[in-house]
Amino acid sequence: MLNNQDAPDGPELDGIFHALADPTRRAIVIRLCEGPASVSVLAEPFSISLPGIVQHLQVLEASGLIRSEKIGRVRSCSIVPAAVRRAEHWLGQRRTPEERRLDRLEQFLDSQPPH
Repeated sequence: MLNNQDAPDGPELDGIFHALADPTRRAIVIRLCEGPASVSVLAEPFSISLPGIVQHLQVLEASGLIRSEKIGRVRSCSIVPAAVRRAEHWLGQRRTPEERRLDRLEQFLDSQPPH
């Protein structure tokens, strides 16, 4: 029987999926996929206190999905593409055989010259 520690990429992926389990954190990730942003800019669309947003950012940073840096008095956050790809890859490996066959059919049809 596999436990969390024995699963391939277990603890790393656990942190990523834990971070993505919250809708506020998912919204922050979506925003950061558009480009870096300051904490205050990230907080704007939410009716959450700034300390609440900072807690969400800390979870995202601990998971490896984002990084932050302080430039002067402003803390800026950015996405870590490798972490997003890691989760995407893991999910992609769990696609059903039917989905993979449809993808191959789509690739074949796309490669055919137009009539």
